[in-house]
Amino acid sequence: MKYILFLTLIAGTVLGQPFPAPQAMNDQKISAPITLWPNGAPGVSAAAQPEGPTKDIAQVAGKPIIRLTNVSQPTITVYEPSPEKRTGAAVVVCPGGGYQILAWDLEGTEVCRWLNNIGVTAVLLKYRVPNTNEATRSKAPLQDAQRALGYVRTNASRWKLDTHRIGILGFSAGGHLSAALSTNYAQRSYPPVDAADSTSCRPDFTLLIYPAYLTLKDQGDHLAPALPVNAQTPPTFLLQTQDDPIRVENSIYYYLALKNAGVPAEIHLYAAGGHGYGLRPTEKPVTRWPLLAESWMQQLGLLNR
Repeated sequence: MKYILFLTLIAGTVLGQPFPAPQAMNDQKISAPITLWPNGAPGVSAAAQPEGPTKDIAQVAGKPIIRLTNVSQPTITVYEPSPEKRTGAAVVVCPGGGYQILAWDLEGTEVCRWLNNIGVTAVLLKYRVPNTNEATRSKAPLQDAQRALGYVRTNASRWKLDTHRIGILGFSAGGHLSAALSTNYAQRSYPPVDAADSTSCRPDFTLLIYPAYLTLKDQGDHLAPALPVNAQTPPTFLLQTQDDPIRVENSIYYYLALKNAGVPAEIHLYAAGGHGYGLRPTEKPVTRWPLLAESWMQQLGLLNR
């Protein structure tokens, strides 16, 4: 199996406003949100607080961020590219936020628009948050991700998708969630609901952008045992910076596990850029990563029409 390794080392919601509906570009078709669990999510009785954006205001690249929290009813929203751009590939998008919030636009809707521009159908996953128990914080989100991938593959004809070109992309905690699904797809972590749960939820490819929690907190030189990488783990693209407050070893040890298992993997490491930049361009070279990711997908034949 061929290994691909790229090491690039380079120095150097508005408060009070309602949660906005996604805005389509001229050549973009956006579905209404699709409820993942028709009878309610496993273990959820009622939301303690209403879902919505947080009141704190944060900015990246001079623009505010919509930070969604109190999600108890997970959904997917499908962003379809224009017919002339459509490749048949799809990506489930998992925003980050420490399993406490979802960076909804920065690592969600804006990413879906980029994917549409390169001909990929984007499926924005609104998974359950917050999850405060460190030992179980990814349990409910993993259920949501398994359900979402199976649902998309089961309904592939509805969105003109190739069932063998359905991947997952995640940022920060969403990167951990994407890695968790990529290594824990063989068995559902919840009782089956319908036919979607008998369809494989294995991603065909994975993109991890400044992923978090891939190593244990007190054993940072080891991959977390809850991520059992093996030869069937999907081909993976990784990106992180040396000055990321989430240790860059998260990406390095995951890459090494992929390499040792014979899984094609590509890793890009930059000296500077920090954490939580989404795909908003700044003066930092790392923010040009969408071009690298597009090239990687092209190499895998994912963008062939």
